[in-house]
Amino acid sequence: PKIVPLTNVGLLASAVERAMARPSNLPGLVVMYGASGLGKTVGATFAANIYRAYYVECRDTWTKKAFLAAVLREMTIVPSRTMSEMVDQIADQLSRSGRPLIVDDAQYLLEKAAANVLTDIYNASHGTIVLIGEERVPFSLAKLERLHNRVLEWVPAQPATQEDLRTLSAACYPHLQIHDDLLEDLRKAVRGCLRRVVVNLYRLQSEAQAFGWDSVDIAQWGDRGWFTGEAPLRRTL
Repeated sequence: PKIVPLTNVGLLASAVERAMARPSNLPGLVVMYGASGLGKTVGATFAANIYRAYYVECRDTWTKKAFLAAVLREMTIVPSRTMSEMVDQIADQLSRSGRPLIVDDAQYLLEKAAANVLTDIYNASHGTIVLIGEERVPFSLAKLERLHNRVLEWVPAQPATQEDLRTLSAACYPHLQIHDDLLEDLRKAVRGCLRRVVVNLYRLQSEAQAFGWDSVDIAQWGDRGWFTGEAPLRRTL
């Protein structure tokens, strides 16, 4: 699917580009962090495509060895027997290729002893490593001094802007004109959460199809409201 160039996509891509072009005496860690649903993974996917980055998405169950094996699979390299050798394989590939390594859902790694392998990989490669995770990532990194002081740039993920909603609606539903007043009402209702924006735009498009609308504003939308993630209240008899 086409990746729409929204705010967080551009912020991360720019940070990765600056890290890749940095002087050799500067650290090479980029960290994007923020609440779930702000489009961080979309930004990571875009950056991975543009800069030919190696991309892995962490899991809560991963050990050090599982993480290293996942990175090597992404690099299409057969893992060595020991973790020390696997770190050397990854570092060597990063150094030779000049390609970044993007680690998504990094909070799962940073909250375990497995985080130390990131420092080992960076020290051995001096490559560009991008960590993407939830709001607690800076706090988790602060506990890992050897990794924390290698951060070149912090990139806080931003809530969606009205321009983001306008761009997204035009890209996804080009035949439906959604007026700015309605988009702004949606943005405020979901507090800039892109994941919920996408859900509501689909609902809006479905309603427009059902009623034969080719444009819709806030008056036409009426009191239908928005899906905000809140569970409906129980009905009382």
